[in-house]
Amino acid sequence: MHIHILGICGTFMGGVAALARAAGHKVTGCDAGVYPPMSDQLRALGIDLIEGYSADQMQLAPDMFVVGNVVSRARLADGTPKFPLMEAILDAGAPYTSGPQWLAEQVLQGRHVLAVAGTHGKTTTTSMLAWILECAGQEPGFLVGGVPLNFGVSARLGAAARPTPGAGPAGAAPLFVIEADEYDTAFFDKRSKFVHYRPRTAVLNNLEFDHADIFDDLAAIERQFHHLVRTVPPSGCVVANGLEESLARVLHQGCWSSMSSFGAVVSDFSAQGEPGAFDVLHHGQSVARVEWALTGVHNQLNALAAIAAAHHVGVPPAEAAAALGRFQNVRRRMEVRGTVRGITVYDDFAHHPTAIRTTLDGLRRSVGKDARILAVFEPRSNTMKLGTMKSQLPWSLEQADLAFCHTAGLDWDAAAALAPVGARAQTASTIDQIVQQVALAAMPGDHIVCMSNGSFGGVHARLLQALTAP
Repeated sequence: MHIHILGICGTFMGGVAALARAAGHKVTGCDAGVYPPMSDQLRALGIDLIEGYSADQMQLAPDMFVVGNVVSRARLADGTPKFPLMEAILDAGAPYTSGPQWLAEQVLQGRHVLAVAGTHGKTTTTSMLAWILECAGQEPGFLVGGVPLNFGVSARLGAAARPTPGAGPAGAAPLFVIEADEYDTAFFDKRSKFVHYRPRTAVLNNLEFDHADIFDDLAAIERQFHHLVRTVPPSGCVVANGLEESLARVLHQGCWSSMSSFGAVVSDFSAQGEPGAFDVLHHGQSVARVEWALTGVHNQLNALAAIAAAHHVGVPPAEAAAALGRFQNVRRRMEVRGTVRGITVYDDFAHHPTAIRTTLDGLRRSVGKDARILAVFEPRSNTMKLGTMKSQLPWSLEQADLAFCHTAGLDWDAAAALAPVGARAQTASTIDQIVQQVALAAMPGDHIVCMSNGSFGGVHARLLQALTAP
């Protein structure tokens, strides 16, 4: 099959492209920003890339156009279509589908899918679970919204058959771990992506309000999670965070499979000890111990989720915990970008207030109360740009000694939102300005955490350069 992917350079669609090539399909694609590193990765796979969405790409005549959710029916100021190729596809009546649906039909069908959903921690938990299964000799396929350092790639097809078959109706089916995003599928399919994946093991990590550009309220997201739960077969398992009231409401709407809970004292799986070294309890009995370099209660909960999900496909908790001891995390998850004059600069993907708070809390637990933490962040996600959660920013920054906010692109007053933080907070409208502010404030022994779901204008390298200067 020849597929042509619209929006191919996004993390998810790039992963779909890689999986399609591995499965033997011919893949071409286009995007508005065909640039490294994704462009290099895709071209290395033999995938031809086209810059832009010109209608003349119809001449490629693929068997299927696969449409990413970046594509819309939007028009430019002069009235012309923003995505002329999509308009041509519709006019011609050519076959098209979404990335999640194509993936479900062409890759996931016949596999035991382990889907990791949640507002926070999806990428990390998906990577943990894939690594546990890899260490258990199961050669899982996976699609992750980041690059797990243990694997070096964001997607792979995995074994065609399960090396060690398990019990149940799908015991021989190969395993595939996927990050299950609640964002909408495409302009023509407003369901969450994850409803397409039909998991046998569904991890519900947590659930908060997010994606204010497509969801009106938390109840609307809970409904989508309910739709996911509806797809889990009787022999499947829903692995749910026992600390989350929102998930309790989701499960109250109905659950037709077995359940396994984690996190709470009364959950099936719980933890005893600090996040860096803790015992794993199963039904109150110690069954494993995790000792690793990761920080934060959120990663402790991520670990429990991954252990519980792996347990559903036959991996003993002790074996899973041993694998986590060798887990190297994901790029852009408290990734150390460099140390200059005793000042450490980290890169982190946190962009939701809760994620910012848990990231800073984890670092505080690691470095102690006396070390200074400088939080550098930009409210870049659609939810944050809308100002929906600006009131939570002071709460999210409580563990930071100083905070620096990049305000470019905001139509709300960040300085006013950060007023409760007082003199500890500064704002900057440019990257140059924020680099200057941080460099002036930084002292030896400080920990600078740069948080964004984008590239943040290369602030990490620029900070390291500025800190090097005498």
